[in-house]
Amino acid sequence: MTIRHFQQTKSFWLFMIALMAAFYVGRYVPPTWTVEKVTIDVKFDKKGRPFYIYKEKPKYIDNIIPFEKAGLNPDAISISNSERKTPAVKEEFTFHIEKAGDQLKKVYYQLIAKRHFQFWSLLPALMAVILCWLTREPVTSLLGGIFTGAVLLGKYDITNQVLVSSLMTENAASVLVLYLWLLGGLLGIWSKTGAAQAFADLMTRHFVRGPKTAKLVAWSLGIIFFQGGTISTVLVGTTVKPIADKEKVSHEELAYIVDSTASPIASQLAFNAWPGYVQAFIFVSGVSWLATEADRITFFFKSVPFCFYAIFAVLFTFLLSIEKSPFLGRRMKEAISRVRETGKLDADGAEPLSARELQSSHVPEGYKAHVIEFFVPLFTLIGIAIGTFIFKGSPEVLWAFGASLLVAMGLALIRGMSLKDLIAGFNEGLKGVVLGSVILLLAITIGGISKEAGGGIFLSQLLGEKLPYWLLPVMLQVLTIIISFSTGTSWGTYAVAFPLAMPLSWAVANANNLSHPEFFMTICFAAVMDGSVYGDQCSPISDTTVLSSMCTGCDLMDHVKTQLPQASIAALLAAICWTLLTLIFA
Repeated sequence: MTIRHFQQTKSFWLFMIALMAAFYVGRYVPPTWTVEKVTIDVKFDKKGRPFYIYKEKPKYIDNIIPFEKAGLNPDAISISNSERKTPAVKEEFTFHIEKAGDQLKKVYYQLIAKRHFQFWSLLPALMAVILCWLTREPVTSLLGGIFTGAVLLGKYDITNQVLVSSLMTENAASVLVLYLWLLGGLLGIWSKTGAAQAFADLMTRHFVRGPKTAKLVAWSLGIIFFQGGTISTVLVGTTVKPIADKEKVSHEELAYIVDSTASPIASQLAFNAWPGYVQAFIFVSGVSWLATEADRITFFFKSVPFCFYAIFAVLFTFLLSIEKSPFLGRRMKEAISRVRETGKLDADGAEPLSARELQSSHVPEGYKAHVIEFFVPLFTLIGIAIGTFIFKGSPEVLWAFGASLLVAMGLALIRGMSLKDLIAGFNEGLKGVVLGSVILLLAITIGGISKEAGGGIFLSQLLGEKLPYWLLPVMLQVLTIIISFSTGTSWGTYAVAFPLAMPLSWAVANANNLSHPEFFMTICFAAVMDGSVYGDQCSPISDTTVLSSMCTGCDLMDHVKTQLPQASIAALLAAICWTLLTLIFA
């Protein structure tokens, strides 16, 4: 029996055991209900209707009741759990009169009933990650996690109740339009016109002088495209890949640089949608420096110098780029040695997410490639993304990629390419990113399943309040790492963790009579920010991890395994910094 066959057999039986466990728990173990109590900043419009800002948009409230009369109060939930009953309502908006100094103030809360299955809530994500590690095959691994979660939740009609309902969401539709049609089409056009190769030739002649400078170009573009997340990984990966391939930079190195200059740099140069999104979750009653939206955004920017993981992540990729890194894992060292000695961009047996159609140019006979066909669409993309961010407050990524694709197609037709060849290039581009798009859709689905199973809520409850104050930042880091690694999303983790972390840090600061409570809350805030980014960046079911692999032509699990040691050292150093600062200055 070969090693691969043994691993497949082991994975199959592991999946069957998990499936049976999920069926038993979902069928015979009643869930535990808990209430998430979120303090919200309620405002009133000109007609007196109450609303609060959620995801940069006003969300109106139909009915606000006194907290004492709420069905979702702790006593009612305790009774529901003891009697194994489901709460009658799942969401309520309440108010409570509290004393703030010498005055009385009405404080508003959103009460949300959420369930979890104790440790079993982590089973879907855990199954997907373990299968990814064993089989190195992400599609079946993600499906294994999805099937396990669906059975746990009692959704036995997996096609309609899970897959179709997930694919009908706006998020899934955006993935199909952006990453399959627009991104795939643009890459296909660049491959057909030879624009990407022309750009690589230009950079090689004038700027790049080997692997080191090729990696420095990738790192610099990661800093420049500071919008973060998916747009950064796509822009940097697709721009630099032809140069890096020509200069024999391994796909593992390039994927690590692209991934570690995406979300980390977005949290540092946060002139993007991050502050507006995060501020909605950090309002704490009685905390003056978090009272208004402007105060909370100011607080966000004050925390930036203390987001040590992001700082170390960007620093380590720079050191890798100049080949002076003091911390390199064994797999990354092997990847560097392999490509320098043999010229192989991928390890033996690797299955890159970017298909072979996009690995080289397929320029029609008689058509002469020109670098303008690379620069004009690229500048169109960047200009629209940045312009819409400046004028609208958030970048319109679909507009940017759509316009860039149309410009690339128009230039090719003007320069003499036949419509038949152009459409052939477009089709090849779509084929080249089909696998990555499927993995992204499955990652979205399992993220929703994990959230519905209550994994994040269960982990949050484990934290509790019986902690030494100096240990709280590290515990929040560990908590958010587990949640984001399990769900593959940093923003989703913020929505779960911040409503717990900010009131908890305020309560711990007061209980321990800390001299600088605002500083302590800043450290805790940074720990949540960075823990979520680290978990998202290292998770094999994260969209940025998948896209970093897809746009650099790297095998997904090769990317995960080679970047994990460097990222983990950065996270450890960040934890040490937070602990020392808390002990010395809080």
